[in-house]
Amino acid sequence: MSNVISQSMSHTTNGLLFAGWNQDQGCFACGMENGFRIYNCDPLKEKERQDFEDGGLGYVEMLFRCNYLALVGGGPRPKYPENKVIIWDDLKKEKVTELEFDGPVRSVKLKRDRIIVILDKVIRIFNFTRIPQELHQIQTAPNPRGLCALSPTTTNSVLAYPGVEVGHVNLVDLSDMMEKPMVDISAHEAALSCIALNLQGTQLATASEKGTLIRVYDTQTHERLLELRRGAANASIYCINFNQDSTLLCVSSDHGTIHVFSEDPTRNRTSSLSKARGILPKYFSSNWSFTKFQIPAGIHCICAFGNDKKSVIAICADGSYYKYSFDNKGESHIDTCCKFLQMTDE
Repeated sequence: MSNVISQSMSHTTNGLLFAGWNQDQGCFACGMENGFRIYNCDPLKEKERQDFEDGGLGYVEMLFRCNYLALVGGGPRPKYPENKVIIWDDLKKEKVTELEFDGPVRSVKLKRDRIIVILDKVIRIFNFTRIPQELHQIQTAPNPRGLCALSPTTTNSVLAYPGVEVGHVNLVDLSDMMEKPMVDISAHEAALSCIALNLQGTQLATASEKGTLIRVYDTQTHERLLELRRGAANASIYCINFNQDSTLLCVSSDHGTIHVFSEDPTRNRTSSLSKARGILPKYFSSNWSFTKFQIPAGIHCICAFGNDKKSVIAICADGSYYKYSFDNKGESHIDTCCKFLQMTDE
């Protein structure tokens, strides 16, 4: 899965099976071996805790900060079958409805009027009502990571997902799938590992399994806006997120680093040989991150921007929370370091 910590990657004994952001990265949800927890990101605070005696959750999808959640069972004793999506009303502390499928659910996305369920080779789209009705099915390439990105705004209903061709991303407009054709973007030569949309749904960021390049596209014109280099060595990209006004991106990987890029190329680092563009290999003209942070022990983490424009939050599989700050020169330091699983709501 992209932009989340999943049970297959956590490898910890703290009971954490899943962690993922809500739509504006103001909160994150955790699936545990015995329920779920909801946290405010910045400042860090536990907002909600639901314990289940009879099993765990491998996926928890929030809808901004409202009382509805999508739950999927997981862990050694799943609370629900892994081929079901449970819509949970946390105000009433009860299940509202459930959706059952032929195979395991890889991920779920929520919009105020839509439930998007990602399976191995198909995406199924339902209206968000007490008795959801299926509206569309979309065939995809094999998608065991559950890659999918959905614009949460009411003014833009773009959905991004892996195309049938390797390295391609498809875009559809959920508000008018009958009239507006699907758009196919050839993003990478290798298979996709991560895709993300900005909050407005106007920009798409992609990474392949090589993990060396991040590419950014305009979802309206479908043109490539930026190509950003994370590094020279291959890496598994865990997470990509835009800041609120889409001027910055943060990227985490299995190299134990979080890179921050600017959408203004003049702020990013370049090689001293970049002026020899067209003579030397493309590598030497790359845009590199203007700052980066090292995660202690290189643990799996997801990242997003804090409330102010010069901070990044990291949520890690070992239960660690880090807040990093940086300045215009790219100098950075750790502001906060703590264990969020040990917090209470008091």
